[in-house]
Amino acid sequence: MKITEKEFNVATGEETITEREETAAEKKARELHEKETALMAAEQEAKATAKAALLNRLGITAEEAALLLS
Repeated sequence: MKITEKEFNVATGEETITEREETAAEKKARELHEKETALMAAEQEAKATAKAALLNRLGITAEEAALLLS
């Protein structure tokens, strides 16, 4: 994956843009972050599904549940 880096020199007003390949460490960190993000999204989806199923079994809406819990 290409990484684009942008540097701006305030004193001269010069802007430098460089492209480079990611290092092995950067690739490993990116892939780990992608896996963690996917896992968190799956967990949130599972919680939302469980919540919806529970509300459906109780026969109430999310707004009604919020009123009961407030």
